[in-house]
Amino acid sequence: MIGAVEADLATAVAAIARAAGAAILEVYAAPVESVQKADDSPLTVADLKAHGLITAALARLTPALPVLSEESEPASVAARRDWPRYWLVDPLDGTREFLSRNGEFTVNIALIEGGRPRLGVVHIPVGDCSYVGIPGAGAWRRTGDGTAEPLAVRDGVAATPRVLGSRSHRGQSLDAFLARLGAHELVSAGSALKFCRLAEGAADLYPRLSPTSEWDTAAGQAVVEAAGGHVVTLSGTPLRYNERETLLNPSFLACAGDPGRWLGLISAG
Repeated sequence: MIGAVEADLATAVAAIARAAGAAILEVYAAPVESVQKADDSPLTVADLKAHGLITAALARLTPALPVLSEESEPASVAARRDWPRYWLVDPLDGTREFLSRNGEFTVNIALIEGGRPRLGVVHIPVGDCSYVGIPGAGAWRRTGDGTAEPLAVRDGVAATPRVLGSRSHRGQSLDAFLARLGAHELVSAGSALKFCRLAEGAADLYPRLSPTSEWDTAAGQAVVEAAGGHVVTLSGTPLRYNERETLLNPSFLACAGDPGRWLGLISAG
């Protein structure tokens, strides 16, 4: 069961993510220009509007908790190692999808505690759909003001597994894994949508063998784990946060069932 405090916090964070999504859609409705950041990823006014809205709202909601966003100032990033509990935010995950206008971009907000995501919200502005997860308590999906629908990963693996792959960041390592896997169906999706598809039972696994940042994955990991799935490094341990000098994640596997059946195929490469 989800406790009252957890439920209230999840509801509040989902409302913040939804408000950020509405702000993003205001920009999405008009021609958009972008600039390149130092890591060559694009940045738009929509990223910055969502960042400002989310960080201000979280500061009001939980004044004692720090907020680390993709668009945070470097000084905030340097101080993060002293944070046992904090918010981890990607204000607009999938800026390339946003610019290509395919609708596959999300707002990601996660609560990190002790190196693990304890609550996560992934909101899809196009379609006004939110995925919320509290590991150990449950996951659900809500569209607009509709009824919350409980989520659960697939029970068992299909004879032809469905594999989620990035729409914008597919590399040779994934192609090599798919060749070793044999018969499969590859489903492309942008941003944290891949975690959502896994959590709702639409796929079996999501191997990520190219770079991601911690804010890309934390909220989605919370949703998948809350729905009964796993997100593990290639050594089989749960993906953790705020424990490395870098904010880049190692390669990982998100899956519905036992990760062991897939990790051998990945490491064989």
